[in-house]
Amino acid sequence: MEYNTLKVEIADYVAVVTLNRPPVNAQNAENRAEITELFDLLSDMDEVRIIVLTGSGKVFSAGADIRERPNLAGKPGAYGRHNRLVRESYYAVAECSKPIIAAINGPAMGAGFGLIMASDIWVASKDSYVSMPEINVGLAGGMTFVRKYFSQSTARRMFFTGMKVSGDELYRLGLVEASLPADQLMPYCMELAHEIAGKSPTALRLAKEAARMTEVMPVRDAYRYEQGNTVALSKTEDTREAQLAFLEKRKPNFVGR
Repeated sequence: MEYNTLKVEIADYVAVVTLNRPPVNAQNAENRAEITELFDLLSDMDEVRIIVLTGSGKVFSAGADIRERPNLAGKPGAYGRHNRLVRESYYAVAECSKPIIAAINGPAMGAGFGLIMASDIWVASKDSYVSMPEINVGLAGGMTFVRKYFSQSTARRMFFTGMKVSGDELYRLGLVEASLPADQLMPYCMELAHEIAGKSPTALRLAKEAARMTEVMPVRDAYRYEQGNTVALSKTEDTREAQLAFLEKRKPNFVGR
């Protein structure tokens, strides 16, 4: 798999996806189209069980490439096409069937923070931060997702001022698993990724689906939905293998069915 704005490495069921659009990994139309295509592909790949998403250099992503904006104004249909690309790149990540670890290696602004919010597990470096700086360039967008993670006051302050929230503050708020020195970020994320990759791929797929779907269900319906998943999983070869391996105190050998 070769892309102009992304790097992809797959080994031992772990895919490492690196945003690679120097100098600050700003997202343009090409980058968003590639993100959508890649995450749709990874969703269907049996050789991938977990994804680590990070940025090249010292920036995760500076968000939208503002240089595209002047070309949109006044052109019929241009903003509609642009907004569709933005939405689909976000949802390709959010709806990916594989768990995603966001390794936040530096600033993640606007749409860059959006990719993190579309991921499942967040890990930050100490020199990273997240922000929603659209207000600084006369725009406003993203409150839909920001308010899910922050209090009303903090979310609105971020939205109205472009305030930065550091990796250490994200950890204090319980939003990231760790805030680490830069050289420890990827080793931590890869260790976690390999732990997850060792689980049943069938169970992982349903666990990821349940994590997303139950957010929008009433509690009773969500619990019944998860119980249904457990029943379905109990009939799979992977579950029988997991239980047998547990009893025999050995590493399981999963076949994905």
